[in-house]
Amino acid sequence: MGGFPILSAVVFLPLIGALIIMGVRTATAGSFSKEEAGKDNRAALLAGMIISGATFIASVAAFLTFDSNASGYQLVEHYAWYGAVTYKVGVDGLSMPLILLTTFLTPICLLASWNSIHTRVTEYVVAFLILETFMLGVFAALDIVLFYIFFEAGLIPMFLIIGIWGGKEKIYAAFKFFLYTLLGSLLMLVAVVYMFQAAGSSDIEVLEKFAFAPEVQTWLWLAFAASFAVKLPMWPVHTWLPDAHVQAPTAGSVILAGVLLKMGGYGFLRFSLPMFPDASHLFQPAMFALAVIAIVYTSLVAWRQTDMKKLIAYSSVAHMGFVTLGIFSFNEVGVQGAIFQMLSHGLISGALFLIVGVVYDRMHTREIAAYGGLVNRMPVYATLFMLFTMANVGLPGTSGFIGEILTMVGGFQASTWAAAGAALGVIFSAVYMLTLYRRTVFGEITNPKLEGIRDMSMIELVCIVPLALLTLLFGVAPNLIFHITEGATNRILSLMVGG
Repeated sequence: MGGFPILSAVVFLPLIGALIIMGVRTATAGSFSKEEAGKDNRAALLAGMIISGATFIASVAAFLTFDSNASGYQLVEHYAWYGAVTYKVGVDGLSMPLILLTTFLTPICLLASWNSIHTRVTEYVVAFLILETFMLGVFAALDIVLFYIFFEAGLIPMFLIIGIWGGKEKIYAAFKFFLYTLLGSLLMLVAVVYMFQAAGSSDIEVLEKFAFAPEVQTWLWLAFAASFAVKLPMWPVHTWLPDAHVQAPTAGSVILAGVLLKMGGYGFLRFSLPMFPDASHLFQPAMFALAVIAIVYTSLVAWRQTDMKKLIAYSSVAHMGFVTLGIFSFNEVGVQGAIFQMLSHGLISGALFLIVGVVYDRMHTREIAAYGGLVNRMPVYATLFMLFTMANVGLPGTSGFIGEILTMVGGFQASTWAAAGAALGVIFSAVYMLTLYRRTVFGEITNPKLEGIRDMSMIELVCIVPLALLTLLFGVAPNLIFHITEGATNRILSLMVGG
């Protein structure tokens, strides 16, 4: 355990930055005039972007020391903490890409807030940086108690982001988000305590190899699934997500869809499959059924939405259904596809929420009927919107195609009917996304307020263009991801069979 603790630096750099910003804010409280307050807000956002940008650079440095050919945990740091509970962090091919996704999206979120957040800006930046630390901690933790602490702590800053800087019904949406995710996680806490007592350790590497009795696995699996299913989210515990997305500020929706939803899929892969293999096989048909229902049902619901943000929110539930299908296929193709789909969805859904935010900042409405003919005034916007529409549909050449096709191929190897049901979702996604695009972008301008609407600004382009480039890059060169995730995928599957 020699050398610089780079992984801990990545995890806690945003938190340290948040504390510094809070300290400076406290020291200068009341010293600004109204004219200076605006400059203070910009300074807080700039500081947040610098800190989150430095975190991204640190995560890239960590990745450069990561051996993609190894299947075990790397960059491991292990310190005594409290009794048998330890501070242990590390990464493998499953967690490393998700850490990079988190550190990549966070500065984009803060930049996207440059012209849209005007109240309590310093507190907003602090909340985002603290949230980043908790999200990174979830993916880096190799102690189950440490994982649970990070997993639950992330609720607090996201609750505040929705509840303070959200829309008209922000309080309702924030409490719904908080209660759904908290109540599901309470069952997981009971399971964590039992596992700690039974195995005598909270070390994830020890628990992966500990043979829980099949009947015990069933209850432990259900307890963990109660939390991960809400986080993913799976039908029918998905209803908090559309409300949270609609009420959250644009950046909140980006980080919610881009990273927080991935914690559910990550949890199933990190805990449910390797630690409770018998129970995972037992519940495979049920998970396939829930995945297909999520894909088909929420796609149909998305088609009938009149709010752009709510449509994309339901689309997220459908796409995470493909993740569920791939995870529980229990084969390399499906699991690789599920991990790829999580990363791809983080880029595409994040971009789509940014796309909606662009016109919302100008028109202050997300109603589809308020738009139409945007291509006549916003050609650059229309081009990028088209790219992400096609990626969300799963057009070949984009990352959306790779994730969907692999999860369906993996699902087909395990269950023909499940793959057939998921294929309907591909058709339905084309229906609702192309309908959305046609109604907002094509045609003549019928709303006089759109006559003077301006095309995308440089800040908006800087936020969205990198997501577009990565969506195309991973669509034509998916092996850039598979090379990293292959070792972790094989390790998870080998643990399921006692290998």
